[in-house]
Amino acid sequence: MLTAHTPFLAHEGQLGPLDSRIIDVEALPWRATPTPGVDIKVLLRDEKTGLLTALFRWQPGSVLGLHEHIEIEQSYVLEGEFEDDDGVYTKGNFAWRPPGHRHVARSPKGATVLCFFLKPNKFLEGPLAGEELK
Repeated sequence: MLTAHTPFLAHEGQLGPLDSRIIDVEALPWRATPTPGVDIKVLLRDEKTGLLTALFRWQPGSVLGLHEHIEIEQSYVLEGEFEDDDGVYTKGNFAWRPPGHRHVARSPKGATVLCFFLKPNKFLEGPLAGEELK
């Protein structure tokens, strides 16, 4: 049984299990995360496996508290830039992190980032401490 879906996808209930899901990304809503200044637009989520593909919109000055990547995490910067102690990631940069990597991410100037997660992050500090991003 297919457990992956796109929240707010019009007519998703009318699609068969093997039909393509064509997403009008502009039509999907941005939604606030518990981290002030960071919004999410979910493109694909599988509650059963933890798989998540999402756009993140970082307002200037936003900070995502210390978190651990449980599986490989991938980020592609579409606009702006974000950073951590490993470096600054600007428009067009791609970064991936191995399982177990921990960091604090911040965006002094703002950014839009496409991210791929195989499992949800484990948050160790900040508003999401002890939780997973839903």
